[in-house]
Amino acid sequence: MNEKDIFIKFLKGKDLKLTRQREQILQTFLKTEKHVSTEELYKIINKKDLSIGQATVFRTLKLLHEAGIAREVNLGGKIVRFEHTYGHKHHDHLICTECGRLVEAMDVNIEQLQDKLCKKFGFISKDHKLEIFGVCKYCNKKVSKDR
Repeated sequence: MNEKDIFIKFLKGKDLKLTRQREQILQTFLKTEKHVSTEELYKIINKKDLSIGQATVFRTLKLLHEAGIAREVNLGGKIVRFEHTYGHKHHDHLICTECGRLVEAMDVNIEQLQDKLCKKFGFISKDHKLEIFGVCKYCNKKVSKDR
């Protein structure tokens, strides 16, 4: 199944329809290969279609999240961002608290440790995310130069 089919099935389960606006938001979100906020996605959509309001974008992103197509990513600020989940490999995030840089990272050893931890406690993991907040190598260099 592709994302659109998954979304349609999800919407039907909630007695909702795939409206033109929801479909356009879905397609725009899927074409946007970055961690996007509701506001950023709204600005992209608004350039093409003035009839779609920010509230519609917000509600649709929430539905995409519930459907498992989007994942919320908190980068340490007040703004929540979304990224694709369906058809994308799992990864974790390293987030710079100085400049906001985001690094997508994957380490097999960490994944195995998490599995081992769940097994140890008889826990069945359905999903997880790892977000590490710190200072990136570029900001580290800048701090070193300033000293």
